[in-house]
Amino acid sequence: MTDSRGPKVFARLLSSAVKVEAHELRAVVLAFFFFLFLLGSYYILRPVRDALGTVYGAKNLQELYTGTTIGTLIAAPIYAAFASRIKLSTFLPWIYGFFILTILAFYALFETVEQDRWIAAGFFVWVSVFNLFITSVFWSFMADLFSRSQAKRLFGFISAGGSVGAAIGPGLTALLAERLGNNALLLCSCLGFGIAILFLRQLEKEKLRVASGEPDGQTSRLDHKLGGNLFDGFRLLAKSPYLLFIASFVLLLTWVSTILYFQQADLISQAFESREARTKAFAMVDFIVNSCAILVQLFGTGRIAQRFGITTTLIINPVIMVFAFVAVAISPILMVLLAVQVVRRVSEYAIARPGREMLFTVVDQESKYKAKNVIDTVVYRVGDLSSAWVTAGLQTVGLGVGGIAIFGVAVSACWGGIALMLGRRYEDVQGGFGIAKRELETTE
Repeated sequence: MTDSRGPKVFARLLSSAVKVEAHELRAVVLAFFFFLFLLGSYYILRPVRDALGTVYGAKNLQELYTGTTIGTLIAAPIYAAFASRIKLSTFLPWIYGFFILTILAFYALFETVEQDRWIAAGFFVWVSVFNLFITSVFWSFMADLFSRSQAKRLFGFISAGGSVGAAIGPGLTALLAERLGNNALLLCSCLGFGIAILFLRQLEKEKLRVASGEPDGQTSRLDHKLGGNLFDGFRLLAKSPYLLFIASFVLLLTWVSTILYFQQADLISQAFESREARTKAFAMVDFIVNSCAILVQLFGTGRIAQRFGITTTLIINPVIMVFAFVAVAISPILMVLLAVQVVRRVSEYAIARPGREMLFTVVDQESKYKAKNVIDTVVYRVGDLSSAWVTAGLQTVGLGVGGIAIFGVAVSACWGGIALMLGRRYEDVQGGFGIAKRELETTE
């Protein structure tokens, strides 16, 4: 009797934020805490990474972006090769286990050598490469776990778990960076990733239960290998107009975020002298962003997606950025830039990102784990690299923060056009499932 009442009581408590059915409750809670520990652990590392980027040189960040893109191009086929040859139920937790081992290796290096420019660069590149994989794999699993209709209700709440972790992570970093030093933070991060793996293992057991009673439930299984070869992700992407639209959306998203990141890194490196002070500044921005995003994800994302549709969730961020870049152009100072960065990231994490992940609930399992990974890693990093060098070029010819902000207005406007077309394809009169399935079938 107690066992049956517990989930019902908890479901009523959740109902103010999200509508959860009884057969979804355990999976939703596990996914929430899985994402909490996953992003919490990464966001402990992120300010450390950003501060080490300034050790390499804020004026040379485009070189680090080049290294990150090269690393991603190497890692993506390796990821696909292992995904093809190892059962998904084994492969998914080992993605995170491998990352733990590499962070421990960097910890040993930092304990031996302090303030080495090239080790700092290596850490920046590796964390930048792998952070895309850890979130891409998480959302691939979510899109393979929940159906199209479930995603509209639940992805906002699940995203809030990540934002809670992403608020706690930099909060801990800001609190402990000067007390413990950057090296000890790496060990804290590894512990968090280990806990995330435990939640993942439990969540794998919930897949069939989540699909029960859902007319469009995800019936795919994890006890098999995907098969194929290391280039399947690129092949699937090239043959699907639907996936290419998603890739274009992600590419322009990275252009907007990279333009702002360059400006932020430059101004922060001028405002703060020590590495620890810069780490604390980056951490405080992360803390504010994710604290605000939590409220929107809990009480706004699901309602917006269900009431106004996916098109609205995709287009909100580009529209906001058009006006945000105009504000930076008018007043190109650190406080305005940081305020714009906060607004951009809140709208992206709370609305655009969950909406983007819902797009993948309507494609086949191979596309979820292979084509999606190419979009989330290779396309994302190509966008980073190209926008990094363009931004550096604009700075070289004499454009300041304000001038580059005008360039950002044009990029945001193009991004909004792609978002509108992508949303309309998803919400076709036949339904998003019909579009994606039909496009994938006609190319096979």
